[in-house]
Amino acid sequence: MDMIPRMLVESAIALLERITPPPPAHAPVAERQSGVIPYAIVEQTPVFLLVTSRQRGHWIFPKGKIGEGLTPAQSAAREAHEEAGVEGVIAEAPVGAYRAWKTRGMRRFVIEVDMYPLRVERQHEAWRETSQRYRHWVTLAEATRLVTDKRIAALVRTFARSLRDAEGS
Repeated sequence: MDMIPRMLVESAIALLERITPPPPAHAPVAERQSGVIPYAIVEQTPVFLLVTSRQRGHWIFPKGKIGEGLTPAQSAAREAHEEAGVEGVIAEAPVGAYRAWKTRGMRRFVIEVDMYPLRVERQHEAWRETSQRYRHWVTLAEATRLVTDKRIAALVRTFARSLRDAEGS
């Protein structure tokens, strides 16, 4: 595809993604994915690891298709390793899910992403997508400000609350 038409298509898709509301609850899900909320506890405060999306540079949590032969949790841990260069202990149950529009080429469809917390134990200096993404450790306040999807921000808030509750018990 020529560079100019490709740029126009990508710009149109980016505009659509910004102005289109989230998929309705009754919309059929074309694909399930798993995502990960990498976190650590620093001085009794949870911090979260964000990465940039490859195409637009938005701050996101890693996510992707569920790998063949993997559970959704295992797939989420793999995404953390590939996209953020971290490993740790993944929860077996998601903290929640969100729906989003996904565009591949000219096709647009609904995905549902289950989000799994991963307590980071190891961070690699180089990882599979080092040259394609930035990563950034943030507080809860920064995470909810930087993540553009407010449903994901709400999931992180809920998860952070559950961490505080667990620490307090």
